Amino acid sequence: MSTANALRLARRELRGGLRGFRIFLACLALGVAAIAAVGSIRASIEAGLVREGAALLGGDAEMEFTYRFADQAERDWMQANALRVSEIVDFRSMAVVNRDGTTERGLTQVKAVDTAYPLVGTMALTPDMPLDTALAGTGDTPGAVMEQVLADRLGLSPGDRFALGTQDFTLSAIIVREPDNASAGFGLGPRTLVATPALSQSGLLGPGSLYSTKYRLDLPPGTDLAALSDSAREMFRDNGMRWRDSRNGAPGVARFVERLGAFLVLVGLSGLAVGGVGVAAAVRAYLGSKTGVIAILRTVGADRATIFQTYFFQIAALSVLGIAIGLILGGGVPLLLAPVIGSQLPIPAVFAIYPAPLAEAAIYGLLTAFVFTLWPLARTEEVRAATLFRDALSSARALPPLRYLVAVGLGLALLVGLAMWFSGTVWLTLWTTGGLAGALLLLAGAALLVRRLARAGTLPARGRPALRWALAAISGPREAAASVVLSLGLGLSVLAAVGQIDGNLRNAIAGELPDVAPSYFFVDIQKDQMQGFSDRLANDPAVSRVDSAPMLRGVITRINGQPAEEVAGGHWVVRGDRGITYADAMPARSRLTAGSWWGAGYDGPPEISFAAEEAAELGLSLGDTITVNILGRDITAAITSFREVDFSNAGIGFVITMNAAALEAAPHTYISTVYAEPEAEAAILRDLASAYPNITAIRVRDAIDRVAEMLDGLAAATSWGAGATLLTGFLVLIGAAAAGEGARTYEAAVLKTLGAPRQRILISFALRAALLGVAAGAVAILAGIAGGWAVATFIFDTAYRVIWPSAIGIVAGGVLATLLAGLMFAWRPLAARPAGILRARE
Repeated sequence: MSTANALRLARRELRGGLRGFRIFLACLALGVAAIAAVGSIRASIEAGLVREGAALLGGDAEMEFTYRFADQAERDWMQANALRVSEIVDFRSMAVVNRDGTTERGLTQVKAVDTAYPLVGTMALTPDMPLDTALAGTGDTPGAVMEQVLADRLGLSPGDRFALGTQDFTLSAIIVREPDNASAGFGLGPRTLVATPALSQSGLLGPGSLYSTKYRLDLPPGTDLAALSDSAREMFRDNGMRWRDSRNGAPGVARFVERLGAFLVLVGLSGLAVGGVGVAAAVRAYLGSKTGVIAILRTVGADRATIFQTYFFQIAALSVLGIAIGLILGGGVPLLLAPVIGSQLPIPAVFAIYPAPLAEAAIYGLLTAFVFTLWPLARTEEVRAATLFRDALSSARALPPLRYLVAVGLGLALLVGLAMWFSGTVWLTLWTTGGLAGALLLLAGAALLVRRLARAGTLPARGRPALRWALAAISGPREAAASVVLSLGLGLSVLAAVGQIDGNLRNAIAGELPDVAPSYFFVDIQKDQMQGFSDRLANDPAVSRVDSAPMLRGVITRINGQPAEEVAGGHWVVRGDRGITYADAMPARSRLTAGSWWGAGYDGPPEISFAAEEAAELGLSLGDTITVNILGRDITAAITSFREVDFSNAGIGFVITMNAAALEAAPHTYISTVYAEPEAEAAILRDLASAYPNITAIRVRDAIDRVAEMLDGLAAATSWGAGATLLTGFLVLIGAAAAGEGARTYEAAVLKTLGAPRQRILISFALRAALLGVAAGAVAILAGIAGGWAVATFIFDTAYRVIWPSAIGIVAGGVLATLLAGLMFAWRPLAARPAGILRARE
């Protein structure tokens, strides 16, 4: 028989409607919809970043310098290429309020601006007024504006006074909207805006103080940004200049969105894998119901290929329908919810239908449908016409012919390869794939073990009829134990892994870290202030430890004479400026892993001790040279040692330490970490801040809270993704329960004929569901713990411990889900009349 005949037969089969394929369609549509929705939202944000690039950046381009203002050559270049230039100074400080004999302090991120700011966009203030009016102030006090959260924390209202360093300011207004806020990146404190000239007497911008300057450029229309960028980098790369332009106005946000989107797509693929289990079960159940039809076709001469093609075309058509439904949902829901989603985003988004993420989701859906349906479809070839009338699909061998196994393997390899290509995260994709494969193998083994244990427990359960019936049903050949354990277990495994990862990240940031972390970071301590600073802390019995180090910031511009970005790619060490220190003798609590320290009194050519882990990631070796730009001056030094640097304890840690003679003559300040009893923290801050107003104190607990706030959004996003996976698993459960409704009806009829009451039969059904739920939940705990450990250890490099409340909740959720699914399809079997059921079987 020909392919045309197979197509005609498939069309006739489709006339029967969607009976038996509702769960198939739901699983496929939900998985595709989740991936399409994530991709569409990511594309919307990326489009918003591109369209509003200049507004987000605050200009068409930006040149940034660390620790210094632009020199005359750099200013001349800007004036020659730009229509207007706006200068911004950015740094951290303490906002201080003296009120009725008490002093309130709050960490703030200060932005000092000139009269040209903002070049693009408008500043919205309350009460409404022009920014230059607000910053002019009243009388002898310059004005300032700040964010509402900082004003509330300090109890300030417009017209009140506060100080930055040794300069008093009048709060003129509250910031409602800052046009370039998204480009600022992560900040430890709320924003305060002042005019740059007002800081001249504040003592905050002295030599070596930690600040950066940003020069926003308003360029002529039609300027070639790529060419101008290349020109600027070529001229000023070795000056420590960093360039950004409106093509990527908020690179930090763009990177975060890209990585979060890739991660969520992988979570969506996990949900699609759960749906794939349901797809395979639905196809198998459907083909089982078509035994008679297949037998007739074989009897009238249909060969194996025709039968395979008939149902392959039918399921392919239904797969296309399910994928289409998923694409409509995944592309349409973000559009419908655009006002809600947009209001929750701190950055602009352009919501529309984007073909690329929809195509990506469709490809994932097609490959998933192919991989999970080919196996059960291939088994029809192993059945002879004479045995098709006797439940042939149950008696067919487990593995299909080799050609189908090869096709399934190729489809799976293509799916994983495309996931790596689309997401751009090769190792994370491989980890996810390995985790899913391991979980599936573990769950398949658990399903087999459950059936064997149920068979072995049937005899010991004598005297407990409901339990014995439940065990007998689980161990029977017709019970869908495998589908239940696989589908629910895989969904719960994803949710368990997400729960373990989230819990351990929160423990690392908000739980374990404070036990070893300092109370405060103090920065911008001038050289002549170090003696008094140290004396105050040395005489305080509540202070257990003080670590201090000279602090400069520089940009790694070259590695072995080559541009650093070309050698190291996007590694975080060469992206932006880094903290750098110097030392004569090797600091206490330092341990070299290779090489040797230069020794006290060394005054030869500059040498570097580099952090060992980061050096390995960059491929550095002893003897390699690093060029660092500090205050516009290049210093090239050889790496003479590697050392351990632990950034997880919130103490002082520098990737680069140089010999003292190389840096001590440069203007710089000191940084210090103070470990003290909690009850002494307020007095320490009061005394040091009063004596040295220029010093900025960063409370570690506040910094931890800021990071924890960022984690909340990430945890919510991943939880939604895992929730979609679990919902898919529940749909598969419903499908398995619906497919077994006939068997339960017959079982209930036999038991009622033998005198079993309905209540006991219902208890048997409930026990059956609960036992399968416990099995799925127990395996999910193991898979979730293993997955959480792998991610925490190899990706986030944090300590790991089992979050037992989350793990126990997984088991409870598994039991509840299987109970609900099982009981949903228990009432009709219990209500059926035994005579009609048994007579029909005869």
